Amino acid sequence: MRKILFLLVTLFPLSCFAQQPQSDIEFNQFVNMEGKVHTNIIQALAPSIPDNYDLKYHRFKWRVDPAVRYIQGSVTSYFTPKTAGFNEVNFDLSISLIVDSVRYHALAAPFVHNADVLKITLPSVIPVNNLDSIIVYYHGVPPNNGFGSFTTSTHSGTPVMWTLSEPFGAKEWWPCKQNLNDKVDSIDVIITTPKTYRVASIGVLLSETLSGSDKIYHWQSHYPIEAYLVAFAVTNYSVYSHYLPMGPGDSLEILNYVYPENLATAQTQTAGILNIISLFDSLTIPYPFANEKYGHCQFGWGGGMEHQTMSFVSNFSHSLIAHECAHQWFGDMVTCGSWEDIWLNEGFATYMEGLSQEFLFPAAWYNWKLSKKNNITSVASGSVLCDDTTSINRIFSSRLSYNKGAYVLHMLRWKLGDVLFFQALRNYLNDPELAFNYAKTPDLINHMETTSGQNLTTFFNQWYYKQGYPSYQIFWHRSGNDVIVKINQSQSHVSVGFFEMPLPIRFTAAGFDTTVVFNHTSSGQIFTRTLNFQATTASFDPNLWILSANNVVTYDAVNLNLKALIEGFYMGGGQMAAVLYNRGLNVISTACDSITIQLRNSVSPFAIVASVKSLLHSNGTADIVFPQSVLNQSYYIVFKHRNSLETWSKNSVLFNSSFMNYDFTLSATQAFGNNQKVLGDGKFAFYSGDQNQDGIINAIDFSSTGNNAGLFQTGYLIYDLTGDGFTESSDYCLLENNIGKILLRP
Repeated sequence: MRKILFLLVTLFPLSCFAQQPQSDIEFNQFVNMEGKVHTNIIQALAPSIPDNYDLKYHRFKWRVDPAVRYIQGSVTSYFTPKTAGFNEVNFDLSISLIVDSVRYHALAAPFVHNADVLKITLPSVIPVNNLDSIIVYYHGVPPNNGFGSFTTSTHSGTPVMWTLSEPFGAKEWWPCKQNLNDKVDSIDVIITTPKTYRVASIGVLLSETLSGSDKIYHWQSHYPIEAYLVAFAVTNYSVYSHYLPMGPGDSLEILNYVYPENLATAQTQTAGILNIISLFDSLTIPYPFANEKYGHCQFGWGGGMEHQTMSFVSNFSHSLIAHECAHQWFGDMVTCGSWEDIWLNEGFATYMEGLSQEFLFPAAWYNWKLSKKNNITSVASGSVLCDDTTSINRIFSSRLSYNKGAYVLHMLRWKLGDVLFFQALRNYLNDPELAFNYAKTPDLINHMETTSGQNLTTFFNQWYYKQGYPSYQIFWHRSGNDVIVKINQSQSHVSVGFFEMPLPIRFTAAGFDTTVVFNHTSSGQIFTRTLNFQATTASFDPNLWILSANNVVTYDAVNLNLKALIEGFYMGGGQMAAVLYNRGLNVISTACDSITIQLRNSVSPFAIVASVKSLLHSNGTADIVFPQSVLNQSYYIVFKHRNSLETWSKNSVLFNSSFMNYDFTLSATQAFGNNQKVLGDGKFAFYSGDQNQDGIINAIDFSSTGNNAGLFQTGYLIYDLTGDGFTESSDYCLLENNIGKILLRP
């Protein structure tokens, strides 16, 4: 039994505004949308400005009209040089935009704008770590590449403008540094637009100021931010807020900018974010931008984008707002340090959205996992590690970067357990080297290993760096309360020779249920476990912890649940003496004696097909395990015991199930030729006395008992018909009463 992490948070009543999780169709839509947005990455990767300065601050001053595809304004950038001899500042900026001038200390600075790079020459060298600034004035029509970095459109006939820059679209509308290596510490966003519109952006809205026919919106953020997360949107937004209590006298504003025509619907849906943030807070760390806000801004693309402190979304479904909200922790606060590591953004956001299903909509959790699992295993190859950062389809692969990345986290949670897994996530997010900075996969591995004390090299080599998934072939049977399990494994891709994982198998019987975890380290391993019941079914990975497909569970034996009584051992009340236990020959307190059960063909010459030694318990039961090959044929069941008369079943029995039953004690007619003895309480038992097993109880058996009279035997003595450790008068009496009884068989 695994311990489950119980949330020590009070969630808002779901019935007030709960949305049911959306289908994979919606998930794929917003993944595809993100991929389309990023299609310009191939062209953008070539130009790369040097990482020789550290950005500290941006002040954006823009004038825009959502009815016109055009931007005019300035960007003031404060920075400190990182290298000696620094006398040139470089920004990424599309050549579609026109640079009017560059000002350095109120003086014009010479510049060259070519191949999407703006190079500004400074009048002198700036010392290392010396804070300085520069202003770029520019205007123009951002390139209309159809990928969404700067978009004008309409909703219900009203103009709307938005930006969406991940990963390299920022340069298409402002001079920036977008190499995943330098977050600017703080920003001011000051936008002038016609007064009929509202502006949504990053951080806190400081002011709205009328200026003739225009209005000036001033947003400000004091959290470090990556270039692609800077954004704004402009239209005739309706605005409302929810408030999430964060502590005594404190709350987090959830600010929503939505199209007026969608206001009523949005208000019923966005309230669901309160439970989502509360959940994510409890599982990881408190919302990382709590000093400012969180919010939603509606825009016209078919998906969402996790702009810092305000996600841009096309709708307000649970799946979408949970995914984008999760990015505030994984993607915005801690940003992937390379596009190889995109799963640190997208895999985490996908899994956090899944956790919102688990904890807020438990009935949807199983199907969520199943859909991800089916999608991942629909193709035999593919690693979570992005092995081709020139391919947009590969970077933003819903199957690998999103879904398989999420499932790697799910398996890591299974391997570590909830307590260690979530603590490792907290340590990762709280790491001062990573928080509000960048991370790569080895950073995550380090925290997982340090927190858990486990070496995860094999896990990440197999599941993250390499490709494919395993398939399991499980063979099992039971013997009494023992289950014997053999686990074979095949792999979908040659890059992995074996996937090493702890594997859960659930065993059940009427009224019983338990899950056993097998530490599977090689294919063909055989395990034996003792349960507190006799299992009748087994199912592999019932809760979908393991990424696998095409698994087969086979019961590889036939169990015969036999019931029989031996006359000499019978004590009454359906119980026999526990002879072997009493003699110290077996540690099982119900161990009566050893028996042999044969299956014989139903036609002459009645050949022996199977012969199995087993233990007869004091209540007359025995669990006999035969090979699976005996299925679907008919046999006589033959009971053999050291000093009882061999007894056959009345008729041949069709073995048409893996679990068979035969009870000799029901009546004399259960035995061939009614060859059983009626006991005093109406039970039926096998005749005792055939000590030499020649099929007849006669003087020879009587002589053997006589020759051993008076012997005390603490071990195993065939002449002791009553099992009390002596051959004595009681044994004589049994023999005398049974003289002449013979084996009856077809």
